[in-house]
Amino acid sequence: MISIKDKQFESLVKSFYQQLFRYAYWLSKSRSIAEDLVQETFTRAWKNIHQLKDFNSAKPWLFTILSRENARRFERKQLPLVELNEEWQLEQIADGRDDLQSMFLRRAIYKLPDQYRQPLSLQIIGGLSTNEIADVMEVNLNTVSTRLFRARAELKKLMVDNSQERGSNNG
Repeated sequence: MISIKDKQFESLVKSFYQQLFRYAYWLSKSRSIAEDLVQETFTRAWKNIHQLKDFNSAKPWLFTILSRENARRFERKQLPLVELNEEWQLEQIADGRDDLQSMFLRRAIYKLPDQYRQPLSLQIIGGLSTNEIADVMEVNLNTVSTRLFRARAELKKLMVDNSQERGSNNG
């Protein structure tokens, strides 16, 4: 017999797995790490499902857990940093289905400061609302709105600069 807790959890997994995986993949740039992050997220959600009072708040709750799991990943093991060239990084984050414009957009997003990249990726990749992003990041709603505005402005500037740079290199 399936318990109410089991049904709630199954519903969470079905509803949010894909969104969580996309965001985890965006954060980690690795399919296997993203799978681990999502698995850990759901493990913690299972253990703490009693804390979820309203199913409507499940999405930001899960994204908060995922963000914290990602942070724990860096706390657990401090690896030596290795300088990589930009072309290698672009190849690692590129999707084989991306056109050149998408690759340049992806590169520009990765160049944004973390305070702008995080809310923008939560919105674009995670599909979270501004209110949900504020919950996940544990910041004021106005702060999120400002960071999203600045992220888009900076992204636009990076894309224009990149376009001009490509044009001058071609002619």
